[in-house]
Amino acid sequence: MTSSIQLNQKNLPRLAGRLACPQYDRSRVRAGIVHIGVGGFHRSHEACYTDALMNSGGPLDWGICGVGLREADRKMREILAAQDYLYALIEKHPDGAVQARIIGSIVDFMLGVDDPGAVIDRMAGEQTRIVSLTITEGGYNFHPVTGAFQFDTPDVQHDLAHPDSPRLVFGYLTAALRKRRDAGVPPFTVQSCDNIQHNGDITRRMLLAFAARLDPELAEWIAREVRFPNAMVDRITPVTTPKDIEILRTTFGLDCSWPVVCEPFRQWVIEDDFANGRPAWEEVGAQFVPDVTPYEKMKIRLLNAGHSVLGLLGSIHGHETIDGAVADPLFARYLRAFMDREATPVLDAVAGIDLAAYKDSLLARFGNPNIEDSLTRICSESSAKLPKFLIATIRENLAAGGDIALGTLVIAAWCFYSDVGLSRHGGELEIIDAMEDALHRAAHGTGDDALAFIRLSSIFGDLAGDQRFATLYAEQVRALYAHRDVARSMTEALAPRPPAG
Repeated sequence: MTSSIQLNQKNLPRLAGRLACPQYDRSRVRAGIVHIGVGGFHRSHEACYTDALMNSGGPLDWGICGVGLREADRKMREILAAQDYLYALIEKHPDGAVQARIIGSIVDFMLGVDDPGAVIDRMAGEQTRIVSLTITEGGYNFHPVTGAFQFDTPDVQHDLAHPDSPRLVFGYLTAALRKRRDAGVPPFTVQSCDNIQHNGDITRRMLLAFAARLDPELAEWIAREVRFPNAMVDRITPVTTPKDIEILRTTFGLDCSWPVVCEPFRQWVIEDDFANGRPAWEEVGAQFVPDVTPYEKMKIRLLNAGHSVLGLLGSIHGHETIDGAVADPLFARYLRAFMDREATPVLDAVAGIDLAAYKDSLLARFGNPNIEDSLTRICSESSAKLPKFLIATIRENLAAGGDIALGTLVIAAWCFYSDVGLSRHGGELEIIDAMEDALHRAAHGTGDDALAFIRLSSIFGDLAGDQRFATLYAEQVRALYAHRDVARSMTEALAPRPPAG
């Protein structure tokens, strides 16, 4: 391309000859969805499905109003507003092919930090029929071991004292639903799009706990009237890099300040339980089912746990990306063995899914050399991820007498990662975790007490008291610290072990 065109609504006709653009009249789109947490995944997933539905001739009253609750969301809001809320989606295929299209389903973006009342009013308005969420695991404010709502944080205490100017998502949802109830407006559906098993059930439980503390009668109304469909979401979406922005400029002649990059694969399995209507996302590839539990457990215990297996072990070994790790034969063998020996035996039957083929597809997706998903991103916020993705599998295998060696080594690697923070080449590992200080303190005690890390009860509960797990973990973490050779530890963990008991 000899010249590039700035992305905005006025320039769409000029861009239409260069890449796919919205085929619907965006001036007629109305936001029936308010989405909290507009990041890469939302833009590659729900917003993409919604754009595809409108492109197929679907109704235009399911557009999206984005909401950011943190000051950190301001940059996204400013960039999208300057582009009339348009952005480019880049699909990178394993064979090197790159496809791009313009997504137009987001039509507004509000910042709660600027005007919480305006956001509450938007959610409370009759036009809003779904409030969806991608707020990461940590945003749900549940205790990782007990699952109870954590009331003792400063932001929660603020929201209880100032219900009309909240900081957290549950304060906003409660305030908006109170307005709807008082005005006689039917409730919206609260739809989690986060990688959490039973995400709808957890959202419901956390919201009811918070609302009951403020207004027990309102909590009863929410429990009776509001719907919280569970869903399984899947699309690998790495962090956008300057290289991706340059690809758009040189290949497609497009200037987009914050495109989103993803793999071609996408999946969305949703329980069909909505309070106030819903888009017909099934017309563009989503699947509506009576019970999403087997699908989400399969995905979380295989894909998400698989990411953490490669991320923690691979970082220590010196790999930098998921595709780099899975291209290493030892890591590919280890991941497949973990999925076959430890994850699959504790999965439920999944209707219509060939598990062997699904695991094959994961290895192929992880190996996509054009995605370049960084292990730093994968390892971020492990304290919120691993209790659900990996530790739950270890617990179930302990109860059933199943294999635990491969998963346990990942926990030992997490300890080493949190304490030493260096790869085998001496490269510094970036640790991004809300519990970074607590993890480091616990891990740093390993030299005096091999079980120090797993005594962190807020993450591991009583696992340190399980003799089988504790004995194996101590053996593995000592070896990892002694030899600082994760490949050696992986090879030992892969060796057959005698049955438990």
